[in-house]
Amino acid sequence: MFRYNLAQQPRAFAENEAVKDALAEGENQCLPLILVDGRIVSRGVYPTREELAVYTGIAPPKESVGLYSPAVAELVAIGAAIASNCEPCFKDHFDRARKLGVSKEDMARAVATAQSVKEAPAQAVLKLAGRFLQGANPQDAPAQSCCGPMISADFTPKCCG
Repeated sequence: MFRYNLAQQPRAFAENEAVKDALAEGENQCLPLILVDGRIVSRGVYPTREELAVYTGIAPPKESVGLYSPAVAELVAIGAAIASNCEPCFKDHFDRARKLGVSKEDMARAVATAQSVKEAPAQAVLKLAGRFLQGANPQDAPAQSCCGPMISADFTPKCCG
């Protein structure tokens, strides 16, 4: 088994017809490129350990009992990036998920789920503001906040701070 880096070993890439064809067809988007016995078995994503085991004829490791995997972790991180409005985090985790082979459809589902979770409290407070602006009495609303009761036992205001 060999590992080559295009920037450090360009000759290894130039001398292999399958690699040259893949690079000509997909440019650098086909990297990383995995060849087994001269045949391309993976392109454009980093294969999992299980996939590498299958490619090399080694028995794959026993499956874990849970569903949490590196790909799932990246989907969760994409959702957290959306919820926190963090563009650099979103870009980083999008790229990591892509390299793990996560589909754009699954990433879109993670974004949509995060957005609906994020928008639910925003919509609720807008609805509350609308009721108050139309004449509802704020004193009639329960004294609760995201942090619990807004007034402590000693009647000091408390919310988010």
